[in-house]
This record gives sequence, C-alpha cells and structure tokens, in this order.
Amino acid sequence: MTDPVWKKPDSEIDARIMRFLAGDDVLLDREFFLHDIAASKAHVEGLAKIGVLDAGDADALKRELDALAADFRSGAFVLDDRYEDGHSAIEARLTERLGDAGRKVHTGRSRNDQILVATRLWLKEKLAALETNCRAIASVCLERAATESIPMPGYTHLQRAVVSSTSMWFAGFAEAFIDDAWRARLTRDWIDANPLGSAAGYGVNLKLDRDHATHALGFARLQASATYAQLSRGKFEMAALEAIGSALLDVRRLAWDLSLFTTSEFGFIMLPAEYTTGSSIMPNKRNPDVVELLRASYASIAAARTEIEQLLSLPSGYQRDLQFSKGGVVHGVHRGLMALELIPDLLARMQWNDVAMRQAIEPAMYATDVAIEQAAAGVPFRDAYRAAAAAANEVGQGRTPERSLAARTSPGAHADLRLDALQSRLDALQGYAAGESR
Repeated sequence: MTDPVWKKPDSEIDARIMRFLAGDDVLLDREFFLHDIAASKAHVEGLAKIGVLDAGDADALKRELDALAADFRSGAFVLDDRYEDGHSAIEARLTERLGDAGRKVHTGRSRNDQILVATRLWLKEKLAALETNCRAIASVCLERAATESIPMPGYTHLQRAVVSSTSMWFAGFAEAFIDDAWRARLTRDWIDANPLGSAAGYGVNLKLDRDHATHALGFARLQASATYAQLSRGKFEMAALEAIGSALLDVRRLAWDLSLFTTSEFGFIMLPAEYTTGSSIMPNKRNPDVVELLRASYASIAAARTEIEQLLSLPSGYQRDLQFSKGGVVHGVHRGLMALELIPDLLARMQWNDVAMRQAIEPAMYATDVAIEQAAAGVPFRDAYRAAAAAANEVGQGRTPERSLAARTSPGAHADLRLDALQSRLDALQGYAAGESR
C-alpha cells in the first residue's frame, strides 16, 4: 500500500493497524470510483473559477481525471490494496502524472465530503434504477390485469374466503409497485443535494463555488449547511435502503404467493422453467429456488439498515465509525436491485392453472355475497350474516364465480378495478418534477 495521504513525518505505519483501518474500503470504493472522479472534476473547475488553480493546471487535471475514468472502465487501472481507498488512489494517480498540480487537487476538500458526494451520486443512480424496476413490474401487472381474468380463491388467514380473480391479484401488486416507484422518485428528490465543498463539516477559508459543483454534478440543490452535510451521512443511506425495502416487502408477499401457488397442494401456477432448479438427490423435483431467494432478499436490506442505524449513535461531526456503513449499503442495494430486475419477466411468463383454481372455489365461498344481497334487500346485516353462516355450504349452490365477480362493483373490486386510475398514476411519473402534485 502507498503511504496514506495523512501520514506524518514523525509517525510509523503499523501494517496490522492499517489493515484494520482500511478494511475492505478500497474494494467497496470501486462502486463509487467513477462518481468520485466526476466530483473531482467539478471540484477542479470550482478551484479554477476562484483562482486557486490556473487554467493550465485545471485543464491538465481534468484531462488526467478523464483518462483515469477511461482506464478504470477498461480495466487498465485497477483499484486495489495498493491504495488506502479510492480517494487516495485518485490523488496518487494525479500526482504521479502531474507532480505538483496533482498535489493541489485536494485543496479545500476533505475525504469526508469526497465520500459524501460520491455516495450521494451513487444513491441517486440506484434509486433511479429502483424506480425503473418498479415501473416495469407495475406495467406487467396492469397489462395482465386488463387482458386476462380467471376466477381464483381469495384467502384470509390462508383459508379460502371469497371468490377472487387473477385480475384482482395483479391489480393489487400493480398499485403496490406504483407506490414503490413513487417512493423511489421522492426519496431521490429528497437526497438530491450536493454536499461537496462542506469539507470535514465546517467549511474552509476559501470562497468555494459550491453552486458550480451543484450544477456540474446534476444536483437539484446545494446542501447548504456544511455541518448538516456530515450529519446526513447514514441518514440519507437509510432513506434509500428504506425505499428499496418498501419494494422488497412487496416482493416478499408476491414471492410467498408464488411459492404457495406452485405447490402440488395448490397447483395454481406454473413457473417458467428457468426460474426453477432441480434437486441434487431427488430426480423428480423442480424447486422454486428463485422465488424463495426473492422472498429472502428483504433480509439484506433489513440487515444493512440495522447496521447503519446502530452506527449512528454518534455525536455531531464526522466519526470514523461511519466507514463501516459502506459495506451494508453496497450489499443491500445490489441484492435488492438484482431481485427486482428478475420480476417483470417472471410475472409476464408465469401461467395460471385455470382448472385447479376453479376446483378450489367451494360453495361456502359465496356466503358473503348472499349475506350482502340480503342486507341490500333490507335484512339487517347481522341477521343475514347468521343465516348465511348457518347454511354456508348450501347458499352457494348454483352460483358461479363469474356471477360473483361481476356483482363485485365496489371501487377497486373485480367489476371496477380502476385500472385507468392506476395507469394514470404510473404515467404521471414520466412528467413529474419535484414539487408537483401526484
């Protein structure tokens, strides 16, 4: 490892301590490296605008930063344990190529605002991907809700309850993921604030052009308080994890349904072959492993959020504890987005077993319809309820799932799914700008 940027002439470096201090930081920083380079370019431009760098040095630094980004993308430059972290790697590379000009790049900034801005840009990118995935899932659900309607049992307490339909099942998850897409967008809007130029949380004695960096990096606004920039570390990461977690909670319920419905006892759904695996010992098995791992994916988000929350038992100002927040965020976000990317295709290609679902609809499942019909005719509902309960297995004789569903006219039920309203909310994301009504 190269000497750390903070090394003092009168201190020795203990390799064991350095390994503990660095941890897996340099590997995790690969996630943020291109964003760190982009922020370094904006910082160089800002220093040039206030006269700290002359035009020649600024141009040379920007040229070398572009070259470093290209080398990193191509694999010609590898961020590895030669460096303490990504920040020191950038400075080392610039110094190696440009000498004194490279040593000037850190003027007016700290590794604290470097990681803040790189992480913030990365979180914005991941929240945009979250929104895209949720919108794709919702679109598939709306399309299938509109184009196919097969009667199926509706369950409460995992007991057969009333007649439902595949349209209602898809519409329910469509609205869930529309909400998740909006939450992703609004969370992205909330964290879309530039912390670069806050240094270690107290600003610097230079009139940094923070507005230039804000616009150059595509932030919606400046994170005005230098002190709050540090206080927001962890808080903003938890908000992003919560947005992904919201979607993964819906994934968990979706995956639970798919897991149950693919069992022989239900037999309602046939999964695409690619989403199942075989047993290592039982030749007859096809296992829904993908669905089970989709169900498990929320655990990574919950673990990451808990880890960061525990780290945030801190006073104001930067504390090194926060270094440990990187691993949880990176792992949780990647696991969540990987899961969400699989779902649109899974939902588009799974097949319902019409026969099995119809066979599972029992006469007693019409009892609620009968009770409400009697109440609508003037019988007190509790009396109608008791009468229907007493003859539950008889009251449904001669009724059909189609009749039951056609009579379900309350808004949001089968006969009035409000798919147009859901589609409008989904479409509104296209033209939404921060501050508009949704």
